[in-house]
Amino acid sequence: MAIKRILIWVTGLGLVASAALSQSDLNPAASEQWEPKPPVVAPLETDGAALLDALILFDGTGLDAWEDSNGGPAGWRVAGGVLTVDKASGNIRTKRRFTDFQIHIEWRIPLGITGSGQARGNSGLFLAATGSGDSGYELQILDSHANDTYVNGQAGAIYKQHPPLANPARPAGQWQSYDVTWTAPRFGADGKLLSPARVTAFFNGVLIQNNVELAGETVFIGRASYRAHGPSPIMLQAHRDPSAPISFRNIWVREVR
Repeated sequence: MAIKRILIWVTGLGLVASAALSQSDLNPAASEQWEPKPPVVAPLETDGAALLDALILFDGTGLDAWEDSNGGPAGWRVAGGVLTVDKASGNIRTKRRFTDFQIHIEWRIPLGITGSGQARGNSGLFLAATGSGDSGYELQILDSHANDTYVNGQAGAIYKQHPPLANPARPAGQWQSYDVTWTAPRFGADGKLLSPARVTAFFNGVLIQNNVELAGETVFIGRASYRAHGPSPIMLQAHRDPSAPISFRNIWVREVR
């Protein structure tokens, strides 16, 4: 008799809970969100074409959006609508600073390039350049078509942190593309990290980084770590390896607010 009463009491509680749930959560309209509406953005007409609300960083006509690491004129060569690295003049960075954004960039390893490993068309897209030299967060650029190197240093890697999920690299002489979303790290008033940086990236249309969390800024030796910073420029690297310099075209960025 006691067992039967307990079963009836438990069953009764279940009925009450179900009734409470059906009054709100089982109403489809209760879970519908109507505001705020996402902004309307014109879709791409062709692959790689800049979105209408994008900021053009390089369209083949000049380097007005860029400067060198000391704030002087960018010294890379522009010819035939193409931007080519000048290793002697060093890295270039955007004059404007960014927080969160979507960026499209196309790059090409020169045909007939020699060398191997990291000494083969090396460069980098620094999604936030936080100081002088190569300080910041690097998405590696390298000839990774039939060129063996450490996997967290090949094209598409978050350098020394996250290997790419795939290697869709085209042969030297062909244009390659990165489409990247960058979520900048946040820091408190005391400089402590509140939330880490995150990256999603597509390489020639293939997902290679899926909302990965960064351990900190890129370092060549040692472990990555964070230091507090705010909005930062985007930087392209003039790597000091001896291989022939690579080229870029069609660079645009769209801020995410």
